[in-house]
Amino acid sequence: MESLAENLSNVRERIQSAAARAGRAPEHITILAVTKVFPARMIRDAWDLGLREFGENYVQEFEAKAPLVQDLAGARFHLIGHLQSNKARRAVDLFQVVQTVDSPKLARRLNEAGRKVEVMIEVKTSGEESKSGLSETDLGAAVEAARACPNLTLTGLMTVPEWTDQAERSRAAFAHLRELGARYNLPKLSMGMSHDFEVAIEEGSTMIRVGTALFGRRRPLAPPQT
Repeated sequence: MESLAENLSNVRERIQSAAARAGRAPEHITILAVTKVFPARMIRDAWDLGLREFGENYVQEFEAKAPLVQDLAGARFHLIGHLQSNKARRAVDLFQVVQTVDSPKLARRLNEAGRKVEVMIEVKTSGEESKSGLSETDLGAAVEAARACPNLTLTGLMTVPEWTDQAERSRAAFAHLRELGARYNLPKLSMGMSHDFEVAIEEGSTMIRVGTALFGRRRPLAPPQT
């Protein structure tokens, strides 16, 4: 717990410095604690330190953890990994936010689950074939579809830029997502991870997805099927 508390303090200091450089208020930037692969007790430890937003990549993995953290008042769980449309109903049962809507079809499937859920649209800002997300060309149709779904509250955009250990190289992708958010009147921007969130904050991120900087390196486990 001491290590997690120290790591969280360091992350908050980094947020404050980046926000100051950008002329922003640090309290307008949310830490999404990425707890994939880590056990439920790590979620509970983070909650004890005041964190309330948690990110998971896989429906099946979080399905096993959910009963162990359902008593945490105020905790909200975000799906930040790719979601197959045939798992939409399970996702809505487990998560308060789905950040990875990447097609009108998936938006409609989430809506058909019959429960209110906050959603974000994932935009592909890199040329990597392995990356999920919509192209800028297809974004308008997805925004329109999500806004037509009464059970969905569309609040923003998310992106995972091309991997690089040089944070500055992600700046253009972050700036582009900010521009798209403004174009479609979507105020929340989920962008920036442990290695590059300062640049993301400078470019307007409202939510940073932080795992390694809080919890340390993950063990290389095979991901569960979603």
